[in-house]
Amino acid sequence: EEIQRETAYPDGKVEKVLKNGCHLIFFPNGTSKKVSSDGKTITITFFNGDVKQIMPDQTVIYYYADAKTTHTTYSDGLEVLQFSNGQIEKHYPDGKKEITFPDQTIKSLFTDGQEESIFPDGTIVRVQRDGTKTIEFNNGQRELHTPQFKRREYPDGTVKTVYMNGQQETKYVSGRVRVKDKDGNIIMDTKL
Repeated sequence: EEIQRETAYPDGKVEKVLKNGCHLIFFPNGTSKKVSSDGKTITITFFNGDVKQIMPDQTVIYYYADAKTTHTTYSDGLEVLQFSNGQIEKHYPDGKKEITFPDQTIKSLFTDGQEESIFPDGTIVRVQRDGTKTIEFNNGQRELHTPQFKRREYPDGTVKTVYMNGQQETKYVSGRVRVKDKDGNIIMDTKL
């Protein structure tokens, strides 16, 4: 672009006004600032390689050169961080966070303390505030983890519970109940 006017300031700053109306400002420390001809888009390139852009809609895009990370803040308050490994984090104005990991696992952190993770194979893990965990597998099985026990529910209706003391209880759809002690010895079996 052709320069219309160039001004050098005593502090070492140099400002160039281009014929198209853009303003370029160069600071002595290596930082530069570009203001679009309409004044609505501002790009600041810092001496360390970081770049900050302010868009016409007030969206702010900040690129951290060392970390190769982009942090975008939208005018509605949504913040999106994109990391060099492919991880993307969304921080919503209401406090909710959503993280998409490089393997495409999506983890949501809710403001009430609950968490939900959706894995690429379709498995869904939900963690309540009290630490209770529910796992829904893509094969129809479901697990519930509490401080007292772990329970797996099978699509055929069978339910197997393992208690913290090691005791196991299996309830079959037929009504049969089998209980084993912590060493695997059957201590009760109601075969019908």
